[in-house]
Amino acid sequence: MSEGARLPAALAVRSFRRYLLGQLTSNIGTWMQRAAQDLLVLHLTGDSGSAVGIVTALQFLPQTLFGLTGGVLADRYPKRRILLLTQTAMAAQSLLLGLLTVTGTVSLLSVYALAFALGTATAVDSPARNAYICELVSREHVAAAVSLNSAQFNLARILGPALAGLTVAAFGTGPVFLVNAASYLAVLYGLATIRTEAPEAPDEPEAPAGPEGHCGPRPRSARLRDAFHAITTTPDLLLPISLIAFVGTFGLNFQVTISLVAITVLHSGAAAFGWLSAAYAAGSLIGAMYAAGRGKPPGARRLVTTTVVFGALEAALGLMPGYGTFAALLIPTGFAAVTVTTTANALTQLHAAPHLRGRVMSVYFVVLLGGTPLGAPLTGLVSDALGARAGLVLGGVVSVTAALVLPALLKARARRRARAVQGVPAPAPAERKPEVRH
Repeated sequence: MSEGARLPAALAVRSFRRYLLGQLTSNIGTWMQRAAQDLLVLHLTGDSGSAVGIVTALQFLPQTLFGLTGGVLADRYPKRRILLLTQTAMAAQSLLLGLLTVTGTVSLLSVYALAFALGTATAVDSPARNAYICELVSREHVAAAVSLNSAQFNLARILGPALAGLTVAAFGTGPVFLVNAASYLAVLYGLATIRTEAPEAPDEPEAPAGPEGHCGPRPRSARLRDAFHAITTTPDLLLPISLIAFVGTFGLNFQVTISLVAITVLHSGAAAFGWLSAAYAAGSLIGAMYAAGRGKPPGARRLVTTTVVFGALEAALGLMPGYGTFAALLIPTGFAAVTVTTTANALTQLHAAPHLRGRVMSVYFVVLLGGTPLGAPLTGLVSDALGARAGLVLGGVVSVTAALVLPALLKARARRRARAVQGVPAPAPAERKPEVRH
């Protein structure tokens, strides 16, 4: 069955439809908060790029610290129960930040602390949230459901910053955080009204779940070292994961760079910043839909090529002279960025052994998101020292260099390993002792 034919069937599943609508509403609020948070930090610090980088790093640092633990928890406990707890914690964080801002008692330290708290909840939430889709739809609809989930995420990334810019311009940053807190009610309602965690057939009543769930039995022994061993000894896994580590750390810091360029270089307001973020997200949405519609499995050559294109576009973005050209180039840059991440994601899943796929993917997301605590402050420091445009040029140059150098290094490593294996003499057959007859 084609991808296009599967999409309506996936949407016809009542539980998945409720989940998807709740996630869309909540993600719009989340992207509104991310944009408003950057503007709040710039206001509190007098346009400090380093401060924006630090708050971004604190929000993503828990992914590095607790991301793998979140994957283990998702395998051990009911995912819906985890999501109800984590989504409630996120709502409380947004509510507190909104109340502090509205009452005028917010400080940079409190923003830092609440950003870290949000990141901690997200680190536990993300593995369970991504794996939960597998329990909402039947196996033949999983790919379509994942594509729809990616599309709603990118749609929220378009609408959220644009709405945040308009709301901040009219009412300030505080109300944005309160709106985000209210948006969590949609996803909590969706989770609470899903009657079972079993997959249901489209337009059919929900069936009771089996003891092992749709995704198969939980592994009795889930050692992370097995995943690391598989990654380091499998070139088809090592390339996408190592390449995405560089791109995620240095190239995907647009939350920092777009706000800095908008405020310090283009001297635009909050509304204009929102439209810039929306332009990048629009390109990402187009890229996500394009990637979902390609039937041919991706290869390593496509990953390397798209990474080079992405890096070149990001570097060129840092050289754009005005608001119009900057906004226009953000669209293909967003397209290329999401193409890189979806290609790397697909390659990792295709080459991971089924019994290791969950742990391998948790490593993938840790290197994708876990590099931000290093890359975001570094980008902020470079922007403070050399200008906001330099942060974009740095990310582009590093991405292109990694795409060109890493494949050569991994090929050389594979040749050395092959020669080492061929150079080991085969063990001599055991000498047979003469039979002694009595």
